[in-house]
Formats: sequence, C-alpha cells, structure tokens
Amino acid sequence: MSDDYGYDFEDDSPYGTETEYGANDANDANVSGGDEGACASRVGAPGPERTFAALPPTQGRGFATSWWGRAWLQALEDTALDGQQLKQGRQLARKGGVGAVSVRPGRITAMVRDRDGTAHRSDVLLQQLGAGAWDRFLDMAVDRAGHIAALLDREMPPHLVEDAAGAGVELLPGIGDLEPECTCGAWDHCPHSGALCYQVARLLDEDPFVLLLMRGRDERRLLDELQVRSAARAVRSGDGGTAGATGDAAREVRGVPAGEAFAAAGILPPLPAPPSAPDAPGLGPSLDTETPPAPGIDPAALEVLAADSAVRAHRMLLDALAPGHEQQSLPVELTPQQDAVRLAADARPDARVGARLAAGSGRRPADLDAAVRAWRYGGVAALAVLDEEWVPDPDDLGRARARLGEAWETGERPALRASGRARWTMAGTDLQLRLDQDGRWWPYRKERGRWVPAGPADDDPAGALAGAEDGAADGTAVGMSG
Repeated sequence: MSDDYGYDFEDDSPYGTETEYGANDANDANVSGGDEGACASRVGAPGPERTFAALPPTQGRGFATSWWGRAWLQALEDTALDGQQLKQGRQLARKGGVGAVSVRPGRITAMVRDRDGTAHRSDVLLQQLGAGAWDRFLDMAVDRAGHIAALLDREMPPHLVEDAAGAGVELLPGIGDLEPECTCGAWDHCPHSGALCYQVARLLDEDPFVLLLMRGRDERRLLDELQVRSAARAVRSGDGGTAGATGDAAREVRGVPAGEAFAAAGILPPLPAPPSAPDAPGLGPSLDTETPPAPGIDPAALEVLAADSAVRAHRMLLDALAPGHEQQSLPVELTPQQDAVRLAADARPDARVGARLAAGSGRRPADLDAAVRAWRYGGVAALAVLDEEWVPDPDDLGRARARLGEAWETGERPALRASGRARWTMAGTDLQLRLDQDGRWWPYRKERGRWVPAGPADDDPAGALAGAEDGAADGTAVGMSG
C-alpha cells in the first residue's frame, strides 16, 4: 500500500488513531529503572501509536509557529553537528518529501523521499519518561488548578514545562536527546531524519500532546489518570473540589454558583460573534501504516466514514451559521439503504468499498452508479423517481398530458409515447421524462440498456428534456467517480 507520496508500506493499519499494543505499566517498569524520571533506553517499546497523514508542502520562513514547535526545533538544531545536512532536511520537508509520520513512545518514524524520488525509512528516538517521572508530573498538575483545567480541555500552556521541570520532569528534549536512525546510512542527523523532525514541529503546532506520547503517555491514558488522581485527592481533602485548588482557583474549576450567574446577567457583555466557518472540510485521516489492522477492521472503509463525517460536520456548521437557521426545517431522516447511496455519492469510494455500500443499499454494484447519479441530482426525491413507479390518478394524469401539450410551440413538440403510468419516452431517441408526485419532470437517458438519471428536476418538461439532450451532446456523466 502507498501513502500520498508514493511510498510503499507492507501492511494496512488504523491511521490517525491511538492503538494499544501492550501494557504501559510494565513498559514503564522496564525502562525507568525504578523511580528515575527518564529511561535509559530510547527504543520505541510496544504501546500506543498515532499516525498522521503526510502534510502538504509549506512556504514561508518560519517552520513552526507555536511555542512547542519552536522549542522542538531548537533542540534539533542544538543537537545536529552538520548544519548543511539539516538545511537539506528542512528543504525536503518544505517540498513535501516526508510521508505519513508514525508517533509512538520513544520513537517517530516516516518514509522520506529525496529529490530524485529515492525513499528512505527514517527514525528519531527520544528518551521516554519513567513511571516515577509520570507520577511527579501528574501530582504537579493536580496540585495546580490551572494546569489540570487546561489539560482536561486538551490544552498545554507553555509554563507547564517550567513547573514540570521544577518537579524533576523534562518534557522537551535537550541537547543529544534526539537520536537519528536512517536507512541511508549517513551519520548524525542526515537530511531525512532532519526533514522528519521539521515535520514533527508542524504536528506539535497542531497538537502538543504528540510530545507527551513520544515521552511515553498517550493522551487518553494521561487524562484518565489525571481525572482519577484529581477525584481521589478531592475525596481525601473532603472539600468536594480539586486537590490543591482553594479560593478563586477552586471556584474556577468547580464553576460559578447559579445565583451569582443570574445576578450578573444584566451586566455581562454580549457574547462574541461566532467564528467564521472554514472554507472546506478538514482532511480525513489516512489509515496507511506499517502495523496491521485488528481482525475485522477495514481501514479503507474507516477512511471513507471519517472523511464523510468531516464533510457532514462542515455542512452542518455552514447551515448553523446561515441567516434564518432557526427557521429551517429539520433534515429528512434517511433509511440505511438511502444513507448507503448518500455515502457513495459524497465519499466517492473505491470499487471494494463501493461494493460494500451497494450491498448496504440493497443493490448490485452495477446499479449503485445510477442511484448515485440520482442522489447527486436530487437526493431522496430523485432516488424515489429511480426506484418507484407510481400510478397517477386520472386528474394528475390529465394535468401531466396538458403540461406536455403546452411545453413546446406548435410543430416543435417531440413524439412522446407513454412508457409507463408516469413515464414518457421520446420516439427515436434514448431520452425519457419521468413525472414525480410533486408534478416535477426528471430527464432520463438509456445507457447500456438501462435508464439512468440525466439531470435535475424541472417544472417544465421541455426544460428537463433539453437538459438531458445537452448532457448527451457534451458527454456529461455523473457517476461514482465523476
């Protein structure tokens, strides 16, 4: 399997998620040497792993914008002995030569491509913190209300490093802490390991918890332990609040009494304007890593679901920010079969995942393409026209025939013959009109012996048929891949 830059990986695995591989407690005991803060081994032991999709090329002078990212680069530049190789690594990272980055305790890994296209596996090892160091870190965080509140909100303030250092825990790497390994065989930080480190700085800009994972704790476990310690400290202290949080700090963590909040309602400033929506949905994760997936897990299908969730969330946000949102009607609840068609239309899956969606929609793979076309032209209503042939009553049928008679000028009306109770086919062509129960006309075209949707609905049958003719003339086709 290949990543976005053409690197070959042997296996598929969950990508962009955290996967447990072993017991971290045992791992801490093995590498910490008791209660020491940092382990003697730099080897990435079995444990949680996160893999991040390859980042696109970047422009500009600065490579990292956050305090965490700049501190990481400072450690890299202080460690490297060959500044020229580091400069080459920065250029490789800027040009998008770093593939997917795998992060696990004590190790980061990526395939890095030279300018000539040659790929090398590059690793950078970082000392993990031992169990004793993590105990001191968690105790320090629980003792400070600001730290525990920030961590539980998935934030990591810069002064957390200073307080951790005061507790004997060095979170950021120092000189000599970043040890490179690369299949190119170069000494010190070669361009490939340098490029990997520069890419990690960009990851730290987005999520500083990546650094804690490299030091040996994944975010989920860290926050769980923090909550457990906080609750235990509160029980021991008997005050019902966070341990060490007294006075204003305790009130900040526990919230504001309802009476005070109600009394201040008239003097509080107005809420800020909602933030603007992003221009496009976020990129979904890539599940292409060296670790095989768990039994029964289909990484490609998970990628489709994750990308679809991003698209739907973006669409819901745009709807929520649109004027008059509160007056909009609720979305139609889809059946599982309809949602499978919608997912195929939005996600544009490959053939294997498309076959699974076809089965979920109750169709053969060859029939799913027509359903996808219908969905893109008109959603649930268009799908009903494709799947159902309704029987108009005499009044509806009379109005439809009158509309057909009025749609064209005298002498221009095509020869139409009834092909069903609400369907008319143009004689001598592969075009058809279908009437839905709301009085709208849908164009259809025969392709390889099947009638497929050829355009959106129109209140005018002549307009609908003209749209289908135009599509036939210019070769327009809307399918799963278009």
